[in-house]
Amino acid sequence: MRVRRRFFLTAALASFLLYPAINNAKAEGVPDSFKSERTLGNPNAKVHVEEWYSLTCVHCGRFSETVFPQIKEKYIDTGKVFYIFKDYPLDKVALSAAIVARSLPENQYMPFTSVLLKNLDQWAFRQNSDPMQELQKYAALAGMSKNQFEQVINDPQLRDVILQEQKQADDRYKIDSTPTFVFNGKPVIGEMSIEAFGKHVEDAEKLKK
Repeated sequence: MRVRRRFFLTAALASFLLYPAINNAKAEGVPDSFKSERTLGNPNAKVHVEEWYSLTCVHCGRFSETVFPQIKEKYIDTGKVFYIFKDYPLDKVALSAAIVARSLPENQYMPFTSVLLKNLDQWAFRQNSDPMQELQKYAALAGMSKNQFEQVINDPQLRDVILQEQKQADDRYKIDSTPTFVFNGKPVIGEMSIEAFGKHVEDAEKLKK
């Protein structure tokens, strides 16, 4: 996954890095709803957790299905943690999926991404099928027409917003795999159990005092 990620980023970021001024200018025309963070919980919580994840990452999928519901119940719903979802696509398919997810109404972002992560074997890794065609089917179920789907996944402005965020995360946190979590600015790489997550929350709380 690491080599694959580096190859994808090198190719995808080439034009972005060569023409940063142009890309930044274009990003100004992107809707605020696309650029805004997708979050859960109380923004005044002592601990802010960013999860940098890819929509084609099996580790992210397993974490989303088995551990995240426990985190939501124990830490987010109780006001202890403010959770921030951060897109870090590992490949072109994940990038397209992230663009589609953020083009939907904001309240559909988490349900849509959760379904994608839960069903990776049915759309991203299904044998003898085109993952982009399968992704379009999920987008249609979320209310996005085929024309809208084609428009957003081929929009370079939307792509560059996500790639810019990804590059900033690379520069700041040196991410080399997904998922990567950031507890009050401190990165922790790799899938984790609810117990490990809780330990990092406790450590972040102590440092906050």
